[in-house]
Amino acid sequence: MKAAIFLAKGYEEIEALTVVDMLRRAKIEIDVISTGDTLDTESSHGVKVKADKVLADTNFDEYGCLVLPGGMPGTKNLEANETLMKEMDKAYKSGKLVCAICAAPSVFGHRGYLKGRKAVCYPGFESELMGAEVEYVPVAEDGNVITSRGMGTAILFAAKIIERIIDKKTADELLKAIVFCE
Repeated sequence: MKAAIFLAKGYEEIEALTVVDMLRRAKIEIDVISTGDTLDTESSHGVKVKADKVLADTNFDEYGCLVLPGGMPGTKNLEANETLMKEMDKAYKSGKLVCAICAAPSVFGHRGYLKGRKAVCYPGFESELMGAEVEYVPVAEDGNVITSRGMGTAILFAAKIIERIIDKKTADELLKAIVFCE
């Protein structure tokens, strides 16, 4: 399964790049996609990253997993992108894996993905998880939706995505290889 992560101006760089790094270590193909007009992106802390492609050149049929990093104003900029939101809705409804971390699970709440599902988010965004059974664990998985709480949970978030795409053994071996300590 191929994955895509979307970078809108003001994303949280650790949340985004941890997912990219860990999935690539697990040999999962992941494209970094800029929601802007150029490959150049800028995080909420001024870190510049060159994306693999721009949203306009993205064939969503290639991807079985779509990931939204958090950060502000990145989360709001992701949600304001109508093209991305239409594709996220199609992916969610078709059962593809949709994943969000930090403030980005609020997007899932606003779009109705979390009704009756377990979900987590950055502290203070719980009211935005409309219809969710809000938990206070590092990562929540329910059906085809994975959510996580923030920068400090990014490694576990990426590991859960790897577990879903490949298997738990691969995720656990990678956590061991990077000397992850809980």
